[in-house]
Amino acid sequence: MDKIYVTKTFLPPLEEYEAFLKQIWASHYVTNTGPLVIEFEKQAKEYLGVENFHFVTNGTLALQLALRAIDVEGGEVITTPFSYVATTSAIMWERCQPVFVDIDPETFCLDATKIEAVITDRTKAIMPVHVFGNPCDVEAIETIAKRYNLKVIYDAAHSFGVKYKGKSLISYGDISTCSFHATKPFHTIEGGAVIIKDKKLSDEIELMKRFGHNSDEHFRLGINAKASEFQAAMGLVNLNYIDQIIAKRKAASELYDKLLAGRYQSLSIRPDTQYNYAYYPIVLDSENQLMDMVRVFESQNIFPRRYFYPSLNTLPYVKSKVSCPVSEDTAKRILCLPLYGDLSVKDVERISKVLTK
Repeated sequence: MDKIYVTKTFLPPLEEYEAFLKQIWASHYVTNTGPLVIEFEKQAKEYLGVENFHFVTNGTLALQLALRAIDVEGGEVITTPFSYVATTSAIMWERCQPVFVDIDPETFCLDATKIEAVITDRTKAIMPVHVFGNPCDVEAIETIAKRYNLKVIYDAAHSFGVKYKGKSLISYGDISTCSFHATKPFHTIEGGAVIIKDKKLSDEIELMKRFGHNSDEHFRLGINAKASEFQAAMGLVNLNYIDQIIAKRKAASELYDKLLAGRYQSLSIRPDTQYNYAYYPIVLDSENQLMDMVRVFESQNIFPRRYFYPSLNTLPYVKSKVSCPVSEDTAKRILCLPLYGDLSVKDVERISKVLTK
């Protein structure tokens, strides 16, 4: 019996990637903002309808660059406890304190109604996550940010290809960051991006991602977040397939919907959203039921994943302990089913049969 994993990396036709490899071999240009990186940034901006797009090594560095660009060191950053650990670790790595706000039980995104209660004179920014690519309440968050003169950084790791009210979800906020990791619907093997509205801050990020200097002139502290030509080549090829990938994921998700027929709570997509079907989560009745279900799945060579566990406010190295009951409860009961572009109808039926039993 074939193994079915929670995700499977999309790989384009080898000859299409090889065509770019031949360009790399001919030019001997493999990194340091080469021609393929420049072309990928251009095409990605066109696809997303955004400006000031910075392609970087991975999504975590994208978060760190965004935080450093708005100078939050020593301050507080309001964020969600329901995300991958990189969201919290980037805040702490930049010597800031994460201030957790509980989540909405339907969308799994940060509950905007709880933000104002935790704002202090040390608050520097709000960093929500579009969880599973589902839009946050961007209007409410923008209103609060303007009222208190705060910057908004969206962790949009899951959001490539999502549109909200007719425009790319990544275009919302002062800054958005993406992950192009191989597990995402759109990937560049490893990779990420910073999308920023302010041109001056954009220029700062461009310097920061390449050690803070132009040639022999050094302007500021920087790090190495430069993406390679090999990553850009994968991105250029995969841009041709992203709409097709999303369509296939949509078909698999809709088949799950039909076969599971409301047996489990799933993701409530915000209205006016054109979704990318990045994940297919279900919420079980209890953690015990989840663990039993995982054991049954694994006995059938099916490997779902606990996205996201644990609730990040409970991490052992987070000093300020706050209660986020919705996130903590959801994190214990949520399970993401396998979902990828070439997941067959037979496989979806096999997975659903285990659940309906």
